[in-house]
Amino acid sequence: MAARTRSGMRRRGLPAVAAAAAVAFLGGCSVGIPDPAVPDTQPATRQLATPTITPGHDAAAVAARNMTFSAGTALARGVPVGLSEGLADAPKWRQTGNNAGGTTLYLKSDGCQAAAKVRVNQWPLAKGDDQESTAGLFAYLDPTILPKYLKRAALRWGGEPGKPGPMVDVLVLERAARPAGKAAVVLARVFGTAGSSVYVSVSCPSAPALAAARADVERWLTVVPPPN
Repeated sequence: MAARTRSGMRRRGLPAVAAAAAVAFLGGCSVGIPDPAVPDTQPATRQLATPTITPGHDAAAVAARNMTFSAGTALARGVPVGLSEGLADAPKWRQTGNNAGGTTLYLKSDGCQAAAKVRVNQWPLAKGDDQESTAGLFAYLDPTILPKYLKRAALRWGGEPGKPGPMVDVLVLERAARPAGKAAVVLARVFGTAGSSVYVSVSCPSAPALAAARADVERWLTVVPPPN
Protein backbone atom coordinates (compact mmCIF):
# COMPACT_ATOMS: atom_id res chain seq x y z
CA MET A 1 0.00 0.00 0.00
CA ALA A 2 1.32 3.42 -0.83
CA ALA A 3 2.57 5.28 2.19
CA ARG A 4 1.58 8.69 0.96
CA THR A 5 -1.83 10.22 1.41
CA ARG A 6 -3.37 12.61 -1.07
CA SER A 7 -5.41 14.92 1.08
CA GLY A 8 -7.99 17.38 0.02
CA MET A 9 -10.68 18.83 0.50
CA ARG A 10 -23.06 20.31 -7.26
CA ARG A 11 -25.92 22.56 -8.04
CA ARG A 12 -26.70 20.72 -11.37
CA GLY A 13 -24.29 19.57 -14.04
CA LEU A 14 -21.43 17.27 -13.09
CA PRO A 15 -18.49 16.94 -15.48
CA ALA A 16 -18.80 14.33 -18.20
CA VAL A 17 -17.69 11.24 -16.31
CA ALA A 18 -19.52 12.11 -13.11
CA ALA A 19 -22.66 13.02 -15.03
CA ALA A 20 -22.57 9.70 -16.85
CA ALA A 21 -22.27 7.81 -13.59
CA ALA A 22 -25.03 9.80 -11.96
CA VAL A 23 -27.42 9.48 -14.90
CA ALA A 24 -26.79 5.73 -15.05
CA PHE A 25 -27.34 5.39 -11.34
CA LEU A 26 -30.51 7.42 -11.08
CA GLY A 27 -31.99 6.37 -14.39
CA GLY A 28 -31.64 9.72 -16.13
CA CYS A 29 -32.17 12.09 -13.20
CA SER A 30 -29.83 15.07 -13.05
CA VAL A 31 -27.81 14.91 -9.86
CA GLY A 32 -26.72 17.83 -7.74
CA ILE A 33 -26.12 18.81 -4.16
CA PRO A 34 -28.16 21.88 -3.18
CA ASP A 35 -26.32 25.03 -2.26
CA PRO A 36 -28.88 27.80 -2.74
CA ALA A 37 -27.30 30.39 -0.48
CA VAL A 38 -23.66 30.45 -1.57
CA PRO A 39 -22.52 28.32 -4.52
CA ASP A 40 -19.06 27.66 -3.08
CA THR A 41 -17.23 24.40 -3.66
CA GLN A 42 -14.38 23.47 -1.38
CA PRO A 43 -11.45 22.95 -3.80
CA ALA A 44 -9.41 19.77 -3.68
CA THR A 45 -5.90 20.29 -2.38
CA ARG A 46 -3.00 18.06 -1.44
CA GLN A 47 -2.55 19.74 1.93
CA LEU A 48 -4.98 20.67 4.64
CA ALA A 49 -6.00 24.29 4.77
CA THR A 50 -4.67 26.63 7.45
CA PRO A 51 -6.48 25.65 10.65
CA THR A 52 -9.44 27.68 11.80
CA ILE A 53 -9.26 28.12 15.55
CA THR A 54 -12.52 27.38 17.33
CA PRO A 55 -12.24 28.21 21.04
CA GLY A 56 -13.03 25.26 23.29
CA HIS A 57 -13.12 22.76 20.41
CA ASP A 58 -10.77 19.76 20.47
CA ALA A 59 -10.47 18.79 16.81
CA ALA A 60 -7.86 16.12 17.53
CA ALA A 61 -10.19 14.34 19.95
CA VAL A 62 -13.04 14.45 17.42
CA ALA A 63 -10.75 13.07 14.69
CA ALA A 64 -9.65 10.20 16.92
CA ARG A 65 -13.19 8.85 17.47
CA ASN A 66 -15.63 7.16 15.11
CA MET A 67 -17.79 9.80 13.45
CA THR A 68 -21.18 8.16 13.92
CA PHE A 69 -24.28 9.98 12.75
CA SER A 70 -25.01 11.08 16.31
CA ALA A 71 -21.42 12.31 16.76
CA GLY A 72 -21.79 14.93 14.04
CA THR A 73 -22.73 17.55 16.63
CA ALA A 74 -19.18 17.30 18.01
CA LEU A 75 -17.79 19.04 14.91
CA ALA A 76 -17.02 22.74 14.96
CA ARG A 77 -19.81 24.76 13.37
CA GLY A 78 -19.11 25.77 9.79
CA VAL A 79 -15.68 24.13 9.48
CA PRO A 80 -15.96 21.72 6.52
CA VAL A 81 -14.70 18.16 6.26
CA GLY A 82 -12.50 17.06 3.39
CA LEU A 83 -11.89 14.08 1.12
CA SER A 84 -8.53 12.55 0.37
CA GLU A 85 -7.39 11.70 -3.14
CA GLY A 86 -6.15 8.31 -1.98
CA LEU A 87 -8.20 6.31 -4.48
CA ALA A 88 -5.62 7.36 -7.07
CA ASP A 89 -3.08 5.25 -5.15
CA ALA A 90 -5.22 2.10 -5.29
CA PRO A 91 -4.13 -0.65 -7.71
CA LYS A 92 -5.61 -0.26 -11.22
CA TRP A 93 -7.08 3.20 -10.41
CA ARG A 94 -5.97 6.57 -11.74
CA GLN A 95 -7.17 10.10 -11.26
CA THR A 96 -8.60 11.59 -14.45
CA GLY A 97 -9.70 15.00 -13.23
CA ASN A 98 -9.31 17.21 -10.19
CA ASN A 99 -11.62 20.02 -9.11
CA ALA A 100 -13.51 19.95 -12.41
CA GLY A 101 -16.60 21.70 -11.12
CA GLY A 102 -15.44 20.73 -7.65
CA THR A 103 -15.38 17.00 -8.40
CA THR A 104 -12.40 14.64 -8.35
CA LEU A 105 -12.73 11.91 -10.98
CA TYR A 106 -11.21 8.44 -11.06
CA LEU A 107 -11.08 5.60 -13.61
CA LYS A 108 -10.26 1.93 -13.00
CA SER A 109 -8.74 -0.32 -15.64
CA ASP A 110 -11.90 -2.48 -15.73
CA GLY A 111 -14.05 0.49 -16.75
CA CYS A 112 -15.35 1.50 -13.32
CA GLN A 113 -15.68 5.24 -12.77
CA ALA A 114 -15.82 7.17 -9.53
CA ALA A 115 -16.56 10.78 -8.66
CA ALA A 116 -15.91 12.28 -5.23
CA LYS A 117 -16.94 15.69 -3.98
CA VAL A 118 -17.14 17.84 -0.87
CA ARG A 119 -19.78 20.56 -0.78
CA VAL A 120 -19.95 23.45 1.66
CA ASN A 121 -22.81 25.72 2.78
CA GLN A 122 -25.13 22.75 3.07
CA TRP A 123 -27.28 24.35 5.77
CA PRO A 124 -30.55 23.83 3.80
CA LEU A 125 -30.05 20.07 4.21
CA ALA A 126 -29.47 20.13 7.96
CA LYS A 127 -32.33 18.48 9.85
CA GLY A 128 -32.70 16.73 13.20
CA ASP A 129 -29.51 14.70 12.92
CA ASP A 130 -26.95 13.76 10.29
CA GLN A 131 -28.69 10.53 9.30
CA GLU A 132 -31.94 12.38 8.64
CA SER A 133 -30.03 15.12 6.82
CA THR A 134 -28.27 12.58 4.62
CA ALA A 135 -31.55 10.86 3.78
CA GLY A 136 -32.79 14.33 2.81
CA LEU A 137 -29.88 14.68 0.40
CA PHE A 138 -30.86 11.48 -1.40
CA ALA A 139 -34.49 12.67 -1.52
CA TYR A 140 -33.28 15.92 -3.07
CA LEU A 141 -31.41 13.98 -5.73
CA ASP A 142 -34.45 11.83 -6.45
CA PRO A 143 -37.76 12.26 -4.54
CA THR A 144 -38.55 8.55 -5.09
CA ILE A 145 -35.61 7.53 -2.86
CA LEU A 146 -37.15 6.73 0.51
CA PRO A 147 -35.14 6.30 3.73
CA LYS A 148 -35.96 2.58 3.76
CA TYR A 149 -33.95 2.15 0.56
CA LEU A 150 -30.76 3.42 2.20
CA LYS A 151 -28.27 1.29 4.08
CA ARG A 152 -25.66 2.32 6.59
CA ALA A 153 -21.99 1.85 5.77
CA ALA A 154 -18.70 3.47 6.72
CA LEU A 155 -15.67 5.15 5.19
CA ARG A 156 -12.34 5.91 6.78
CA TRP A 157 -12.29 8.94 9.10
CA GLY A 158 -8.76 10.27 8.98
CA GLY A 159 -6.07 7.99 10.38
CA GLU A 160 -3.00 6.60 8.66
CA PRO A 161 -3.14 4.66 5.36
CA GLY A 162 -2.80 0.92 5.86
CA LYS A 163 -3.53 1.05 9.57
CA PRO A 164 -6.78 0.55 11.48
CA GLY A 165 -8.45 3.81 12.32
CA PRO A 166 -11.73 5.51 13.13
CA MET A 167 -14.66 5.30 10.72
CA VAL A 168 -17.36 7.70 9.59
CA ASP A 169 -21.00 6.66 9.07
CA VAL A 170 -22.48 7.18 5.59
CA LEU A 171 -25.70 6.18 3.85
CA VAL A 172 -25.56 4.06 0.70
CA LEU A 173 -27.92 3.52 -2.19
CA GLU A 174 -27.14 0.76 -4.65
CA ARG A 175 -29.20 0.21 -7.75
CA ALA A 176 -28.96 -1.64 -11.06
CA ALA A 177 -28.41 0.86 -13.84
CA ARG A 178 -29.20 1.09 -17.49
CA PRO A 179 -28.15 -0.54 -19.75
CA ALA A 180 -28.80 -3.93 -18.18
CA GLY A 181 -25.81 -5.43 -16.47
CA LYS A 182 -24.28 -2.20 -15.29
CA ALA A 183 -24.45 -1.16 -11.67
CA ALA A 184 -23.77 1.89 -9.55
CA VAL A 185 -23.66 3.02 -5.96
CA VAL A 186 -23.67 6.32 -4.11
CA LEU A 187 -22.20 6.85 -0.64
CA ALA A 188 -22.98 10.15 1.05
CA ARG A 189 -22.97 11.97 4.37
CA VAL A 190 -24.25 15.38 5.40
CA PHE A 191 -22.47 16.96 8.36
CA GLY A 192 -25.15 19.34 9.57
CA THR A 193 -23.09 21.12 12.24
CA ALA A 194 -20.14 21.54 9.89
CA GLY A 195 -22.45 22.68 7.07
CA SER A 196 -20.80 20.39 4.54
CA SER A 197 -21.38 17.09 2.77
CA VAL A 198 -19.39 14.37 1.05
CA TYR A 199 -20.71 12.51 -1.98
CA VAL A 200 -19.05 9.58 -3.76
CA SER A 201 -20.59 7.85 -6.78
CA VAL A 202 -19.22 4.71 -8.43
CA SER A 203 -20.43 3.19 -11.71
CA CYS A 204 -19.19 -0.14 -13.13
CA PRO A 205 -19.85 -2.44 -16.10
CA SER A 206 -21.06 -5.25 -13.82
CA ALA A 207 -22.20 -5.96 -10.27
CA PRO A 208 -19.03 -7.94 -9.39
CA ALA A 209 -16.86 -5.10 -10.65
CA LEU A 210 -18.90 -2.67 -8.54
CA ALA A 211 -18.40 -4.75 -5.42
CA ALA A 212 -14.64 -4.65 -5.93
CA ALA A 213 -14.64 -0.93 -6.73
CA ARG A 214 -16.70 -0.13 -3.65
CA ALA A 215 -14.26 -2.09 -1.51
CA ASP A 216 -11.45 0.01 -3.00
CA VAL A 217 -13.30 3.21 -2.14
CA GLU A 218 -13.89 2.08 1.42
CA ARG A 219 -10.22 1.18 1.83
CA TRP A 220 -8.47 4.04 0.04
CA LEU A 221 -10.74 7.08 0.10
CA THR A 222 -10.64 8.92 3.42
CA VAL A 223 -13.00 11.53 4.81
CA VAL A 224 -10.62 14.10 6.31
CA PRO A 225 -11.67 15.50 9.70
CA PRO A 226 -11.74 19.31 9.81
CA PRO A 227 -8.86 21.14 11.48
CA ASN A 228 -9.43 23.02 14.70
